[in-house]
Amino acid sequence: MIGDLRSGVMRRYAFFIDCSADGDFDEGVRFWSAALESDTEAPDDPTDPYVSLPAARGTAQLEMQRIGGPSRYHLDLYAADVNAEADRLEALGAERIEFVDRWWVMRAPTGHIFCVVPD
Repeated sequence: MIGDLRSGVMRRYAFFIDCSADGDFDEGVRFWSAALESDTEAPDDPTDPYVSLPAARGTAQLEMQRIGGPSRYHLDLYAADVNAEADRLEALGAERIEFVDRWWVMRAPTGHIFCVVPD
């Protein structure tokens, strides 16, 4: 059964949104913390490359998807009203790329592709 604890050990996961050092990291932190409705937790050391988003709302799900292009990571953000959520994310700086079936494919200001899908 998928999802059973075959090894008897609970695993912990972390999902990282990698942002180019050449890009605007602060803009990425602003966008993703607002998109995920999360506070931010910056390290005391300014050279530390991580900023946590500890209060991201919702639950996480990890899936594999077969696509007709290069391998990548992307987020699906679930919404009761995909158009209203796409509007909200667009106001934060994202751009709509394509409407597919019932969801929006979007690009964050950081260049990351993500989808807004029906809940």
